Amino acid sequence: MNPQTPLTLIQRSRSVEAQLAGHATSDGAGVRLTRLLTQKLQRRLDPFLLLDAFGSDDPDDYIAGFPDHPHRGFETITYMLEGRMRHRDSAGHEGVLATGGVQWMTAGRGVIHSEIPEQEAGRMEGFQLWLNLPAADKLCAPWYKDFPAAELPRYRTQSGVAVTVIAGASQGLAGAVTRPATQPLYLDIDLPAGGAFEQPLAAHNAFVVVYRGAVEIAGEDVSALQLAILANDPAADGVRLVAREASRALLVAGQPLHEPIVQQGPFVMNDEQGIHQAIKDYRNGRLA
Repeated sequence: MNPQTPLTLIQRSRSVEAQLAGHATSDGAGVRLTRLLTQKLQRRLDPFLLLDAFGSDDPDDYIAGFPDHPHRGFETITYMLEGRMRHRDSAGHEGVLATGGVQWMTAGRGVIHSEIPEQEAGRMEGFQLWLNLPAADKLCAPWYKDFPAAELPRYRTQSGVAVTVIAGASQGLAGAVTRPATQPLYLDIDLPAGGAFEQPLAAHNAFVVVYRGAVEIAGEDVSALQLAILANDPAADGVRLVAREASRALLVAGQPLHEPIVQQGPFVMNDEQGIHQAIKDYRNGRLA
């Protein structure tokens, strides 16, 4: 798709409220990753709960993967830039997430799943984002779908910016997934040197993560693997990214739920009682 993109889509870009460096950690059976969005930011970036970046050429950093573990109360979106990972879960879903693809899983009332690399060498790189579910949907049926790279909606602007629309909509192109309650927008933006990209934004919480090169937003440079929180400025109607060099960035935005968030490990509910019930159900084998 090649929309005839107007030169100006927004009148005023949001500014960068803060840039936060991720911290190195490990998860699963020792997978090394960088945690960019932590529990401390869950209220500020509601409805998003967590964002991990992973990327290594060393199999020791990823080969053990993520053996069986439970989830309840939210959704996971895994974007694989490079590599292969097999998913299996207790709801009967199975699939392989490969280079350029997206895996979207709704844990809902509960699921036990594993994510194990299907490679013994080479690079594995990508992101996993956790998206909260509203209270009314936290105990919904689990759901899962793999979107191979070739099936993800994409377009290129007149100025040569390539955009993959994982969720939401951009310049009239609907993404792979939509969610009415949280209205997530998830774009992968590939900018040539000197290229610019504009995206209108509703009054949603939003952030940008650059993972190649560097971009400028409202006069501020944003470098790679910094979580750039966009200010909620009512006078701004979107965001404008300008690439100093060839760059790639994720733009993520969503409608806040304004509900209590209580997280304990892999369970995210609205109160302590919900957490206790999740733990009890898991121990008693009652997750899906």
